[in-house]
Amino acid sequence: MSGQLAEQPIILGDVPSLSKLYLNAAANTARRRILGAHPDPKLPTGSHEVRAVRVDIAKLTSYQHLLGETASDVLPAGFIHALAFPVSMSVLNRDDFPLPLLGMIHLKNHVEQLAPVLFTETLDIRAWTENLAGHRSGTQLDVLAEVRIHGTEKVVWRGTSTYLAKGVFLPGIDKPLVPSQGTSFTPPVPTGVWELGLDVGRMYAGVSGDFNPIHLNALSARALGLPRSIAHGMYLASRALADVGAARGETFAWDVQFEAPVFLPARVALEIATSQGMNGHWQHSDYVAWNPRSGRRHFSGSVTAL
Repeated sequence: MSGQLAEQPIILGDVPSLSKLYLNAAANTARRRILGAHPDPKLPTGSHEVRAVRVDIAKLTSYQHLLGETASDVLPAGFIHALAFPVSMSVLNRDDFPLPLLGMIHLKNHVEQLAPVLFTETLDIRAWTENLAGHRSGTQLDVLAEVRIHGTEKVVWRGTSTYLAKGVFLPGIDKPLVPSQGTSFTPPVPTGVWELGLDVGRMYAGVSGDFNPIHLNALSARALGLPRSIAHGMYLASRALADVGAARGETFAWDVQFEAPVFLPARVALEIATSQGMNGHWQHSDYVAWNPRSGRRHFSGSVTAL
């Protein structure tokens, strides 16, 4: 068992407000710069947990409509990620967390949807951090979250999000000896094209609760060093998952690797390639998305039956 889970979790009274977490993160960053104080270069121990979480049916319906998910009583895997995200961010917002929360780059995600979750079910959500490691561009770590049916040990959803603090090199954390090499990419024939407007970031914030300034508008994005606002990575990944469709079934593994941001407004080309098992049933889908003008890959991933 992970040392993070061996300890008793810190029980939060309610799901944290992401807006307040971002404001607190900005204050922490400013304080550290002024005082020249830095926490120890190690991850905080233990986990954070929120119990008896209920789903807002209006937000679920809006999420399904925005992402193109079929209207259903079963929670989409991306919606569950959005439920768990504030608990994950609360761990990164601790005073003893060694990296700045603001400006973190989302590298990849791995999700296991282990059982269907109905919107009527009450959930417990736990999150913690692991695997602090050097990266050629800074320092990376994994944020893990799991969702259980309230009052039980039945895990119905598990996710690992890998983030990079670009330009932050902690003492005692070595960079990889051999820089990783990006793979070449030749755009295939697309199976679909998304037209993303300027309001996509604000609309996703409305259903996910994640009002990160880099996604909201050009003005707030420029304040954080970006030329324009960018689409939220989990909006893109969740929309690709929705495009895979109901064939994926009720239990599956879902992976995504992010490469280049999608600056809004944008056209995004997407290809989904599906394979079947020996029984003729759906087994696996790969997806890749790119800029149809430049050919630059934005993200890629897969959905695999469990």
